[in-house]
Parts: sequence; C-alpha cells; structure tokens
Amino acid sequence: DFYSVSYTGKNLKRLTFGDYTNSILMSPDGSKFISTYSNVSTPQKRTLLDNKGKIIKELSDSKSPDFAAYTYGKTEMITIPTDDGYNLPAVITYPTDFDQSKRYPVVMSIYGGPNAGTVTNTWKGTGNQWWSNEGVIQIAVDHRASGQFGKEGVALMHRNLGKWEMKDYTTAARWLKAKPWVDNKKLLITGHSYGGYMTCMALTMGADDFDFGYAGAPVTSWELYDTNYAERFMDTPQENPEGYKNGSVLTYVDKYKGLLRIMHGDMDDNVHVQNTIQLIDKLQNANKHFELMIYPGSRHGFGVIKAPHDKSERIRFYYQNLLNKPVPEELLK
Repeated sequence: DFYSVSYTGKNLKRLTFGDYTNSILMSPDGSKFISTYSNVSTPQKRTLLDNKGKIIKELSDSKSPDFAAYTYGKTEMITIPTDDGYNLPAVITYPTDFDQSKRYPVVMSIYGGPNAGTVTNTWKGTGNQWWSNEGVIQIAVDHRASGQFGKEGVALMHRNLGKWEMKDYTTAARWLKAKPWVDNKKLLITGHSYGGYMTCMALTMGADDFDFGYAGAPVTSWELYDTNYAERFMDTPQENPEGYKNGSVLTYVDKYKGLLRIMHGDMDDNVHVQNTIQLIDKLQNANKHFELMIYPGSRHGFGVIKAPHDKSERIRFYYQNLLNKPVPEELLK
C-alpha cells in the first residue's frame, strides 16, 4: 500500500485502494502517482491517481479480452498454523475441476533463505494453469524467518540455518497430507539454490513427510559456501560446529527416502558443484537411489542452451511420478 503522512507523523492516510499489492511510480512534482496493482486473482492493472488518492484515469489492464472464456484453477492466500503460534503465509492454486472428494498430488515450491519470502498477494500469471488442468495442487509457503514476521523471525536463523525452515515446511507438509483431498503419497518439494538446499533437507532430514524432491544447485554443507554469507548467519565452523553439523544435508543421508532429482551446473561459481558431489558420494555409499543431472558449462542458472532440456526433464519427472501418465508430445517440443 501507499500512504501519505504529515511531517509531524500525524494524519496518516491510505492513498491506494482495494485488496491489492501495489507498485508505485510518483510524478516528479509529487502531484500524481501511478499504481500498478494486482492480487492472486486479478491480473495487473495500472491506474493514475492524484496525491489525495483520487483516481484520475484507468491506464491499462493486462487481462486480455478473451480472459473470461477460459477456466482457471482457484488461487488464494491462506495461512498454515504451527504448534508454537505462527501462522505461515501460503498461496495455493487448486486444480481446475477441484473436487474435495478426490485426492490430488501436490507441488510445493520454496526458496527458504533468511528474509527472502516469496509468498505475495500478486498475480502469478497463467503458466501454472497447465498443472491445474492436469489435477495438481500447487503451493508456496514462507517460514517464520522469511521476513514475513519481521526481525524477530529472521533472528531465529542465526547459527541455525536449516532448523526453523524445516520445522515450518514439515508443518506445512503435514497440514497438507491431513487434508482428504491430498494424495499423501505424492507431495513434491522443489526449489533452486537455497531452495535446492531445502529440497535436499526435506528428502533427508524431513524424509518422513516428503515423497519427491526436485533440487536445483543445492547447498549441502555451509562449510562449502562463501564465508560472506555463511559466517554472517552461522558464525565460523570453529565457533558453531553443532550448527554447521545440524544444518548440513550430509548429516541426514541415512534418513533419505523417496526420490530426489538434483540438477547442477559444473561451472556454478555461486554454489560450487562440490556441494552436489559430496552429497551424491554419500548417497552412493549408503546405496540410496536418486537421480542426477549435471549441466556442462552452466553456472548457477542453466542458460538458454540448457534451459529447454531442464524444462523438459522437470515435466517428465512430474508426469512420471505425480501423474503416472505419458507426457503430452507438445510439451517436449
């Protein structure tokens, strides 16, 4: 939202309207502003207002003329309660023909880094509607240290990377699996970078609650990540050996079950590929089944040449493990 307030701190007035998330562009003289706004069920619109909040002109609407001709899976903001008083924000998209008497697979998309929440009341586009049409529930969840609960929440992660994120993602998984409309054998978690780390933790530390994982460029031990980031949150390995041990995927390899797919670029200069190599070494030594895709020449992202393959592989993984049916040919072109 956008507000005006006097120099004395009084006369606070909301200038935006409705239940939307707004991006504001102010005129140089401060007399007008443009709000670009949306929510989970409303595509982006753009409106010109004066500095009192009065609408001058509706400028644009990204919704196409034939928008109403299509059927969309319902998307809504929800909260998931924890056992210690937090209400975790989440955005969920249901299948197009959602029927509470049926059971659906779930894809949980996460990032998970400190003060880096991804759940917002904004329009998500229509790309996820393919999976809605195929009968997949899609959900994104933010944990207590995502920034949604302020500095108090973020501070919990100091010396504890992995702990509170996993507690909250596990809570979300159990909340989902308790629903009669969720297939409790088909919960997939996916993320990249820190989200890849969380995905690997979910299939090891949290393996009793997650069935599939699709992890991109995961950190697997904070001793392998850059000191500027790792030591800011964890202190040094010498100062916090238990924190580093408890926050490492490698610690929980013996608990691994389900099916994990790992992707990594062999030239990743952010999360070095040694993170994945050390994890797969331990998985192999423990005789655990997993899947691996190395992208030669790729860095922390897989680039335009490898991206189509990465997309096709994800599609195949979802169809094979969540939907148990062949992939439509048009998706692999």
